[in-house]
Amino acid sequence: MGHRDTDVVVIGAGPAGLATSRELSARGIAHVVLERGPTIAYTWENLYEGLVLHTGKLFSALPGMPFPRSTPVFPTRRDFLDYLAHYAETFAVPLKTSSEVIALNRVDNGWRVRVAGGTEITSRAVVVATGIVSNPRRPEFPGQSRFAGALIHSVEYRRPQPYAAERILVVGAGNSAGEISVELANAGAHVTVAIRSGARVVPRELLGVPIQYFGVAIGVLPETLQRAISDVTSNIAARVRPPVLPRGTLGRCSAVPLIGFHLVDAIQSGAIRLKRGIAEFTPGGVRFTDGSEDLFDRVILATGYGAALGFLGDQIHTDDCGFAARHHRVVSSDRPNLYFVGHNYDTRGGLRNIAEDSRLAAKRIARSIVS
Repeated sequence: MGHRDTDVVVIGAGPAGLATSRELSARGIAHVVLERGPTIAYTWENLYEGLVLHTGKLFSALPGMPFPRSTPVFPTRRDFLDYLAHYAETFAVPLKTSSEVIALNRVDNGWRVRVAGGTEITSRAVVVATGIVSNPRRPEFPGQSRFAGALIHSVEYRRPQPYAAERILVVGAGNSAGEISVELANAGAHVTVAIRSGARVVPRELLGVPIQYFGVAIGVLPETLQRAISDVTSNIAARVRPPVLPRGTLGRCSAVPLIGFHLVDAIQSGAIRLKRGIAEFTPGGVRFTDGSEDLFDRVILATGYGAALGFLGDQIHTDDCGFAARHHRVVSSDRPNLYFVGHNYDTRGGLRNIAEDSRLAAKRIARSIVS
């Protein structure tokens, strides 16, 4: 194949990139991990401070290293960042920070990776481990440009204290929307949450066991049966807490439910107001699809994320959910020696899937390089 700077370039030094690095090192495969920010897990470093994993630590650990015994069952953002730093140090991850990849191209049966600033690295294979949080989805609403208040995505939100006296609308029905809404309300903000099409709520724990562990247990079952079990769990949840949220469905691209009753309880108590979808923005606020109108100082779009694949241009196809077309979970359907770790999300948990997919990718890379 001719000279290469390294066997593998791993793009991204979040949990997917670090796990992949460990698995490559375990197989003696030369590689480098490129991180766009100045530190490992730069995206996680900048997420909101109150974040708590809704997946248990047993199935949130990366390959080769469990969480410390002192870590709570549901690690905080700080717990997770400390864990990732220790992980990178323990496994001597070959890291290059402040190395944002701007282009990736096939050359001479390998890959050329262009980094901002002019650096180029050639390799036999590439693993895309950029995750989704660095690519927030920002839907456009009618009248949005005339809104006089602040409009941000949840990825820009850090802590509730600066907004304690504001009238805030949080848009979305996911776990970030739920957590941010509740901590804002607890800090004294006047919070409304807009949920357009409903939410599927499940408890964070059943009989003291994280709900994710049940998800892992049923993960081997056919998808139709998994959804049936999820429906039963959701029905049980509705009996435990009154269904104040409109009941939604879990589509193929929204396979993770709203975990825990924190938002449900806050709406039930009146601490948070519930509205349906946004019809349009007004200069002072929002008009909703039910015809009502309210004034807001700030709107936070907790509207999710998409796979960060911009540097690939039109070299690959994506599926209906925006992830790279793949076979065998991690292998590109379009280009040879191109792999994706962090593109599988379901009720078993994104970190659980990352642990599995990093092993799969490293095994396939090892076979490819040896052959």
